[in-house]
Amino acid sequence: MLRVALTGGIGAGKSTALRHLAGLGYAVVDSDRLARQVVEPGSPGLSQVMAEFGPGVLTGDGSLDRAALGRIVFADPLARARLEEITHPLIRRESHRIQAVAEASGAVALICDIPLLVETGQAGEFDLVVTIAAPAEVRLARLAARGMSPGQAQARIAAQVTDAERAAVAQVILDGSSTDAELRAQIDRELIPAIHALAEAHRPAPPAPTARP
Repeated sequence: MLRVALTGGIGAGKSTALRHLAGLGYAVVDSDRLARQVVEPGSPGLSQVMAEFGPGVLTGDGSLDRAALGRIVFADPLARARLEEITHPLIRRESHRIQAVAEASGAVALICDIPLLVETGQAGEFDLVVTIAAPAEVRLARLAARGMSPGQAQARIAAQVTDAERAAVAQVILDGSSTDAELRAQIDRELIPAIHALAEAHRPAPPAPTARP
C-alpha cells in the first residue's frame, strides 16, 4: 500500500482535497479530525493539555477552548512546541491504527493529511508527497471567512514553513488559489494518475513460470 502525504499551509485547500480523495474511495487520515479527537473531554490528551496550560484553556462544559489555546500557542513558539509534544504522539498513534486497518483491507493508497510535514521531518516516511500552494492573500481571505481576525490569521501562517519549503520535498504540487472545483479537477488530472502510476511501479512482479522437465 502506498503512503501519500498531503500537506500545505493553513487555508490552502487541504480539507477540500482530502474530502475529494475520500469521496473517490481512498483511505484517508484526517489530521485535523484526529487533533480534535485526541483532546476530547475525558481523554488523556486533554488532561495533559490542561496540566500544561491551566484550566483557562477549558470551556464551561470541560471541553477544550481551542480559541483560548490558539491565542497562547500562536503567540509563543515554546508554548506551541510544548503542545505539539503532547498531541503529535497521540495523533501518530491513531494514524498508525488507521493505516493498519487500510492495509488489512487491501487499500491501494493511504492519504495522510499532515499540515506540519516539513516542520516535523516526516517527508521521507512517504512514497509520495503532495503539497497545495496558495498565495498568502488568498489564504488570509479564507481564514477571515472562517472568523479569524487578521492578526490571528497572520500568526497561524507565520508559524508554518513557506510554500517553497514544502515544494522542495514534494513530487506533486497543486495550485489551491482558485475554486474548490478547480482544485478537485487538478487532483483528477494530476494527482490520481501519479498515484496509479506509482502503485503500478510498486506492484510485485508475477512469479516466473516453473520450467517443466
